[in-house]
Amino acid sequence: MNEPRRISDAAIEIYPPVDYDRATDGVLGRRLVAFCVDFIVISALVMMFGFAILVLGVLTFGLAWALFAILVPGVGLLYSAMTVGGANQATIGMRLTGLRVLRAASPKRVDVLTAGVHALLFWLAASTFLLWVIDVVIGFARSDRRLGHDLLVDIVVVRADAA
Repeated sequence: MNEPRRISDAAIEIYPPVDYDRATDGVLGRRLVAFCVDFIVISALVMMFGFAILVLGVLTFGLAWALFAILVPGVGLLYSAMTVGGANQATIGMRLTGLRVLRAASPKRVDVLTAGVHALLFWLAASTFLLWVIDVVIGFARSDRRLGHDLLVDIVVVRADAA
């Protein structure tokens, strides 16, 4: 009566294996440039949303100005979650430098939640000098160039032309 549904071969996404040694060659330098580009993009978004909150605050007699408290972290986390967890699997800076983000265990897409947690861990490490240094040292010490926060959420940043 109720037979289990069969999945056709066309419905199954097949991900080819990734040669991580080749795919992560030169990634750390590209990530630094991508971060600088993304910092500019996030700053522009913060200014745009800040102006919107300013106007909305006037219209709501100051009530909306409470949103200023979450403006910068909210924009940064949403930007990273939506771009890395999106179709291109990369932020604007990563796309410009030829990078993309994959799951480390299998070369599948990164979901929005994982991308958001990854961004949160990065900004937490970047806000504390010692954690940031440890994060970067881990990246230089590993052959796959994964930083500490990459290891915690099990993702890898690779060159887009090699993945």
